[in-house]
Amino acid sequence: MSIRLFKFHLKVPILLLAGIEAALFYFAVFFAAALVQGPHAAAEATPGGKLWLTAVLFAVTAVAGLFAMGLYATRQRSGRTGMALRVVAGILFAAAACALVFYLLPVVKVGPEVLGLAVAVAVASSVIVRLLFERVLDQDIFKRRVLVFGAGHRAASLMQLRRRVDQRGFKLVAFMATEGDTVSAPADRLTLRPKDLYAWALEHEIDEVVVAMDDRRQGFPMHELLECRIAGIDVLELPTFLERETGKVRLDVTSPSWFIFGEGFRVSPLQLVLSRAFDILSSLALLVVASPFMVLAVLAIKLEDGAAAPVLYRQRRVGQHGEIFDVLKFRSMRVDAERPGQAQWAVTNDPRVTRVGAFIRKTRIDELPQLFNVLRGDMSFVGPRPERPEFVEQLEQVIPYYHERHSVKPGITGWAQLCYPYGASEKDAFEKLQYDLYYVKNRSLVFDFAILVQTVEVVLWGKGAR
Repeated sequence: MSIRLFKFHLKVPILLLAGIEAALFYFAVFFAAALVQGPHAAAEATPGGKLWLTAVLFAVTAVAGLFAMGLYATRQRSGRTGMALRVVAGILFAAAACALVFYLLPVVKVGPEVLGLAVAVAVASSVIVRLLFERVLDQDIFKRRVLVFGAGHRAASLMQLRRRVDQRGFKLVAFMATEGDTVSAPADRLTLRPKDLYAWALEHEIDEVVVAMDDRRQGFPMHELLECRIAGIDVLELPTFLERETGKVRLDVTSPSWFIFGEGFRVSPLQLVLSRAFDILSSLALLVVASPFMVLAVLAIKLEDGAAAPVLYRQRRVGQHGEIFDVLKFRSMRVDAERPGQAQWAVTNDPRVTRVGAFIRKTRIDELPQLFNVLRGDMSFVGPRPERPEFVEQLEQVIPYYHERHSVKPGITGWAQLCYPYGASEKDAFEKLQYDLYYVKNRSLVFDFAILVQTVEVVLWGKGAR
């Protein structure tokens, strides 16, 4: 179950969870006030009081904090301990944001005892609700019943969605063998094609039909699929289904016609103007916040490598439409890390990384000078990571559609960075490209903002750094 808003797929169960948690966070403030100040504090829930404003502020910032921690992302697989730690971090963020607002707007201020108790209640209620929600969502009644029309190699790609969270929103009822299929689907879910596909779908309460035939030239059921569609049963192509469920474009099942005739890959002039304004405002705001850390990084690099050592590292990267530009980063490797003309992938525990470099790479402080690349127009705040020309030339020869990632400006952060760990090989580049193409296809200002907020999780938990 999902809805689409500004080209962004939103899962209905996650929206429901966010709504429940927002209500719990709202009432946590009243509960805390009643315990600390007495039952009379509940009278301030009226519009004439101030406590309802504080409750709204706390609920909004708490939901935003959990979102920043990746707790409303379908890709979140941190386990129960990781989930609890992220809940604590997200709600502490809300408390800090509320404290700042209390300083600026004393009218909504509550005492530290009330705020502290509200934080404790919010953490406990969120963890409990999430544990209960995890059990409830596993019930088939909340899942779309999916028929896969096809049982060959293309259909078998669905079996790669093995994790429980991968199939949280749907249930694969059956794989229906068709003419031309080399059967690869699991035998326990395999069924032969009936005489009447529509009647079979009604009998088995199918909500969605995914067309995954290996050869559409043989026995394509145009009339029966149209009958299903008119009756309210969704009919999807396999790449579209996988795109929605995985958040990436699966290149192993995608054809050029799907790119050409499908939705997405459209950008209006207004969207370009808004995107540029978003880049400039976000970069200036982050520069103000990050300037003390940038100064400390400069001092640390100088202290470790000497006053004459260079602080910034300039490297040629491929930008939009294949244009070359110099990306700026704080130097995190030795000055002699690479010989001229010999590009080299970074590896785990790279021996070329300095002690200061290891820290600033882990915390992503080394990326901060790229804000000047954004202001200069070489990069966007959100987009595919820029690669070196030597690697791009190599990857374009072995990976299909790799050139299409350069149809947008590269970014400091991006969808691939959120969904996939650091990549330093052709295989990793192929996997990250599938996420990059999903971003290029579905990009919007709302999607950019969602990526930007969720990048907090990447920085805070050190995901993907090398």
